[in-house]
Amino acid sequence: MQRAQVENLYVDAMLLADEAHAAFAAQRDLGGIAGDSLLRIGLACESLKTTTRLMHVIAWLLHRRAMIAGDPCAGPNDSAARIGAPVIADWDVCARFDDPLRRIVTASERLFERIAAIEAGWDAPRAATPVQAMLADLSARL
Repeated sequence: MQRAQVENLYVDAMLLADEAHAAFAAQRDLGGIAGDSLLRIGLACESLKTTTRLMHVIAWLLHRRAMIAGDPCAGPNDSAARIGAPVIADWDVCARFDDPLRRIVTASERLFERIAAIEAGWDAPRAATPVQAMLADLSARL
């Protein structure tokens, strides 16, 4: 993963975190949920889940930044080097949110999945390129 990719994903994650904070605060402050205790609790829970999801992504990206920069304290086996298990949204609750808020929850899940896929790709065995296969063949013959 290149530095530019990490930086772009980091900016995306930070913007989404900012957007999530504003949208959840606006939803909480609107009078529409004031009388619905279960919806207020659901909003609080989904706010925490979305924030947690985004903070895991941001921590992972910051760790990648440190690794790319050559920080000796940022190793591939550190806990921050792994994205971890996803924090799943409760879509029965989210279905009652307004469209912009549902879009943010969805975007945070997709960003998390994207980072998890990038990480999984690093762990997958890599096929030898044609040049590597030829070099291995030559090595075996010598």
